[in-house]
Amino acid sequence: MTLEQELKTYEGKKESLLAESRGKFVLIKGGEIIGIYTNYEDALRAGYEKFGNQEFLVKEITEIEHINFFTRHLTSK
Repeated sequence: MTLEQELKTYEGKKESLLAESRGKFVLIKGGEIIGIYTNYEDALRAGYEKFGNQEFLVKEITEIEHINFFTRHLTSK
């Protein structure tokens, strides 16, 4: 499963992340928290700079999960 390790890392650290960095964005690679950022764009930029096209997770630190769905299979009519 894609990003399985990163999601497990987030869930395992969620309480401490919420206590220290609620509303910010965390960058995770594998089982390691790489950094905490004030906005999504900075976290994403750092991820691409450090890992290029390798998988990494950028996630908002929040109690309520916001679900976004993105697909590459878009067509225009």
